[in-house]
Amino acid sequence: MSEVRHLSITGRVQGVYYRASMGEEAARLGIAGWVRNRHDGSVEAVIAGSAEAVAAMIAWARRGPPAAEVTLVTVEQIDGEFTAFEQRDTA
Repeated sequence: MSEVRHLSITGRVQGVYYRASMGEEAARLGIAGWVRNRHDGSVEAVIAGSAEAVAAMIAWARRGPPAAEVTLVTVEQIDGEFTAFEQRDTA
């Protein structure tokens, strides 16, 4: 059974290859879901996968790619089913 989490990531997370890097990490971990920039400068993501993969993805989100400066990641448990990981348009 997949665990599904909604993440809100703040800090210097736009313009630093965050979304693309998250997509690469999701592929490596077998995570499904999506990621997008927000107009307020944050990044939002929904991740779904095994408990271990979701925990690893959250840990990665707290670091991000090398150029990012993550200040806060909020995590909420949600419901949903996802089969792939995609980058979505800014919302």
